[in-house]
Amino acid sequence: MDTKAFNLNIFSHKDSLFSFAFSFTKDTDDANDLFQETMLKAINYSSQFKEGTNLKAWLYTIMRNTFINNYRKSSKTDRIMTVTDDLTSDKLFLSASMNGSEGKFVMDDIYKALSKLQPEYYTPFIKYFEGYKYHEIADELKIPIGTVKTRIHVARQILKKQLRIYSKMAEDQEQVA
Repeated sequence: MDTKAFNLNIFSHKDSLFSFAFSFTKDTDDANDLFQETMLKAINYSSQFKEGTNLKAWLYTIMRNTFINNYRKSSKTDRIMTVTDDLTSDKLFLSASMNGSEGKFVMDDIYKALSKLQPEYYTPFIKYFEGYKYHEIADELKIPIGTVKTRIHVARQILKKQLRIYSKMAEDQEQVA
């Protein structure tokens, strides 16, 4: 199956995939993100799909596994952010030191990462970050809503890669604490 036929074939399952995503997340925006991530993975790994097998089941499996992996990542993050009553001076020191000049460097790195985004990703991402809804961005930029969602998702992935050092620093600080 050629790429165009494959893409049209997976797109034909759009409605049922979105419903499946919503059944996991119970939130429209999170369901949109899960749907977009599933579609990107399906396109990226289209060579692994075996013709003659159930495409819908394959897509559902990708979505289910993506949701589970994201849930595991977020539950690890949630465990890190626990509230305790014993605030010792060393924990207060670490907290206070992170609120110092490091914040300026972090913001500089965020701005640099944003400036490296191509305009077709930067504009929808910034609009979404400013609080615009997907359909509002699509109307303003005169592009399909699916394109808006994909570009925002891709921008997030690019920024995650470029700012990955900060997640490692957070893990290192947790180990120190």
